[in-house]
Amino acid sequence: MKKLIFSILIMLFSCHVLFALTGREIMEKSDALPEPDSASSKVFMKIKKGARVMNKEFNMFMKKSAKDEDRVLIKFTKPTKIQLLTHSHDNGDDDQWLRLSSGRVKRIASSDKDKPFVNSHFFYEDMESRDIDDYNYKYLGESTALDEKCYKVESVRKKSGSRVYDKTIVFARKSDCFVVRIDFYKNGRLLKYLENYKIKKISGILTPMKVVMMQANQMGGTMLRVTDVKYNRKVSAALFNKESLR
Repeated sequence: MKKLIFSILIMLFSCHVLFALTGREIMEKSDALPEPDSASSKVFMKIKKGARVMNKEFNMFMKKSAKDEDRVLIKFTKPTKIQLLTHSHDNGDDDQWLRLSSGRVKRIASSDKDKPFVNSHFFYEDMESRDIDDYNYKYLGESTALDEKCYKVESVRKKSGSRVYDKTIVFARKSDCFVVRIDFYKNGRLLKYLENYKIKKISGILTPMKVVMMQANQMGGTMLRVTDVKYNRKVSAALFNKESLR
């Protein structure tokens, strides 16, 4: 099952084991974590680039389709009315459409996956789903991230193409396999990293209430503060139609 990397709708599943895990097995456990059938939340975004600070707000909605594929809509409320709609697919690349403030809707092309989303430190690829079968994994041992004992796993995409990153390194807590950090490498160097903070259990689902994507050189970063999270509430499927963007 594919899961959105950017999704803040993760994860609770015990991975206490009495034997050594491979990198693939650790990622399988993360992929198998339960998630809601629908979700909504309000998100405050703060983007820092040098001395410049930009504040934005958006509402995020998620619903699983009949094929158990994710549909995610991000609707900005401040300062613009930009919207991003993502349809994940188990077989094939995700579809993404961006509604601009002008009302024009454009499809996000593969060549644009490395472009920043609303001038943040998240790329459009970060907003897509991830199929564990598309990657090779290597267990790198145990490490510590955010004061948590973690499994450290390297993932490298099997197919060459338009993907942005050379590899990612995931830090999954040993206690429950919740991912607390992801390192993103490009052209052989650490480009940026994502960290999950203030993890709360909401309706039985562990949810980071603060997510930070930081440049490796510490020259800038984007912080997401999550509020008003609701899981498994009624969300209209019509909200995720491409035509609803217009």
